[in-house]
Amino acid sequence: MIRGIHHTGIHCHDIDRMIRFYRDGLGFEIVGEPFGWENEPLLDQIVDLKDSAARGAMMRAGTCYIELFQYANPAPRNTQALTAADKGYTHICIDTDNIAEDMPKLIAAGMDFGTREFVDMGHVRTLYGRDPEGNLIEVQQCMPGNGMELGDLGR
Repeated sequence: MIRGIHHTGIHCHDIDRMIRFYRDGLGFEIVGEPFGWENEPLLDQIVDLKDSAARGAMMRAGTCYIELFQYANPAPRNTQALTAADKGYTHICIDTDNIAEDMPKLIAAGMDFGTREFVDMGHVRTLYGRDPEGNLIEVQQCMPGNGMELGDLGR
């Protein structure tokens, strides 16, 4: 059963500055440790990018999670600040309690995952897909006790 939006992903050019902004300016806290990857085929499969490399951090405030990313590869195609009329946020993440049951329903509704299957990372089962207009949506099932469950918000 889909339970709601889990987080919004935001691409950054300077992730350290953005962590400071969201932490010090807006009161977000970092969940766990900042993370990164390079030469990780499973992460390439999740984000649907070949040879991806990035740093990231999950942050939360109240009932909201955000996930910051700074990609080293591939290079971003857009380096300018966007206006309200431009595409900007990289993805929304839909929270589910059973990704295996919900993926066929989402595909039937028009979501496209290509031929990829979700990836079980241990703490989360996840995969990016596209809505009918091509916007990225991550479908995610948090494993109990991973520290990022929707029920953890507001605690």
